[in-house]
Amino acid sequence: MSVLPDNLVRYRKFIGFMLKYWNSDLFHQTAATALDENENEERDSEVYDQTPEELVDDLKKMGPTYIKLGQLLSTRPDLLPDAYLQALATLQDDVPPIPYDEVHKIVEEEIGTRISKAFSFFSEEPLASASIGQVHKATLRSGKPVAVKVQRPGIRKQFLDDLDTLKELADFAVKHTQVAKKYAFDEVLAELRHILLQELDYVREGQNLMTLGENLAEYKNIIVPQPVLDYSSSRVLTMDFIQGTKITSISPLKRLENNLSPLVDELVDAYLKQLITDGFVHADPHPGNVHLTGDNKIALIDLGMVAKFTPSMQEKLLQLLIALSQNDGEASADVLLSMSEAGEEADLKNFKNTINHLVMDSQNTKAYQMQTGRLLIQMNRVAAENGIHISVEVNILGKILLNMDQIVAVLEPEFDLRKAIREHVNKMMRSKMYHEMKPENLFALALQTKNLAENLPQRLNKISENLANNNFRMKIDAIDEKRWTDGFQKVANRITLGLIIAAMIIGASMLMSVPSPFMIFGYPGLAIIFFLIAAAGGIALSYTILFKDE
Repeated sequence: MSVLPDNLVRYRKFIGFMLKYWNSDLFHQTAATALDENENEERDSEVYDQTPEELVDDLKKMGPTYIKLGQLLSTRPDLLPDAYLQALATLQDDVPPIPYDEVHKIVEEEIGTRISKAFSFFSEEPLASASIGQVHKATLRSGKPVAVKVQRPGIRKQFLDDLDTLKELADFAVKHTQVAKKYAFDEVLAELRHILLQELDYVREGQNLMTLGENLAEYKNIIVPQPVLDYSSSRVLTMDFIQGTKITSISPLKRLENNLSPLVDELVDAYLKQLITDGFVHADPHPGNVHLTGDNKIALIDLGMVAKFTPSMQEKLLQLLIALSQNDGEASADVLLSMSEAGEEADLKNFKNTINHLVMDSQNTKAYQMQTGRLLIQMNRVAAENGIHISVEVNILGKILLNMDQIVAVLEPEFDLRKAIREHVNKMMRSKMYHEMKPENLFALALQTKNLAENLPQRLNKISENLANNNFRMKIDAIDEKRWTDGFQKVANRITLGLIIAAMIIGASMLMSVPSPFMIFGYPGLAIIFFLIAAAGGIALSYTILFKDE
């Protein structure tokens, strides 16, 4: 692993962070968990050297790449206690703004015209500043207010350089340490790289805004700002300006003066539609990306991170949400297992029992208790502890619900999220059935039926002919044939070698009585040589059988 001068700062920053946490109780606990070295049922109640807030602050100091890495780790409940997962899930960056001169230059380069020609007003002070970019308020020549999102200069190179450095270190760690293999450091970094490249492409984000806006058009109180494509590029995104307040910043008086329960219900319904019907989800609904407008509407902004689910995964998530809403622990465990990979050492019985207890213990919870997302995080941890690898979509769902818990708790603390899911189940199922009955889907089904009808007579005729001629064969992969034959071959080789050793010992014994001029230790030399060879072979064979064979 080469250390280049340009990388020294990045290596020093990372090594300094690791030196602080390497000997901490938090690291040792998570390492032991990853290696299954101890029981960790009570680890959430333990006190560690570094608090969740301290970990978040350290990641902020490390820079934007590590902030995004922390956000990604918030979806890994098999590694960290709940308090740290929740702190990482709300991790947001707060960095100094880009100087206006640079903003001015970037915007004009990207949109291909002068700012004064495209906008009648362009604020020099940003509305918000984050690690990837910052947002300025502006007004088009038509009089329409817009928000202009400008990407930081050099941010792509900074992210990729940091990721390359982390990849070198992660590859080295995975190659030489068991902990890094169990943590799958290389896979975490690959996922982080994919997420960051998507967030750095504002053209893709503009397309995401249009897709989500179209999908949620039926919800009158849910707003998705639409892009102005003529003034957008891969580094500049111009979109509708929405005047609002962060959900977490609304005052208690606002809640008292307004009944926000219907609005919360509509928000929950909108997210269920994204998850179950559309398969296209705003995957980062932390409070900073969800605003409440002055006329009590909810705006979903920042669609750099979206999740896409296949139709089969949508059905699994629907089954899981139904089971959770009905407090059915057994059904929840069965659905989770159907979308998971279980190793040979997996303890399915303990997994089902623990999931059932978790679901039963979390019945009748209110929004302010924030149990729904936390419940899925606990389920992921239980799966990891029992040798079961749950699909990554469940992690994504857990992160979404964890953020939704915070939003709903602020707007309507007494809101019953599970009850709301139950009430929307019929609507979701009808919507899915309607979607599946669309003409294009029926046409595909008719085409498959036609192909089956055409090929069925020929296949039946071939089967009956093989049966009549006694040529019918069935192939069953019940055992590993190669391993089976290799085992027999090993047994045969051992028997043969044993016979040869025995023959050499007998031959050596017979040669003892034959006079010979060649003597060793006063005995016939040839007999002694055969005996020593046989003894060495016997010892080697015994050692292999006792200590090497599986």
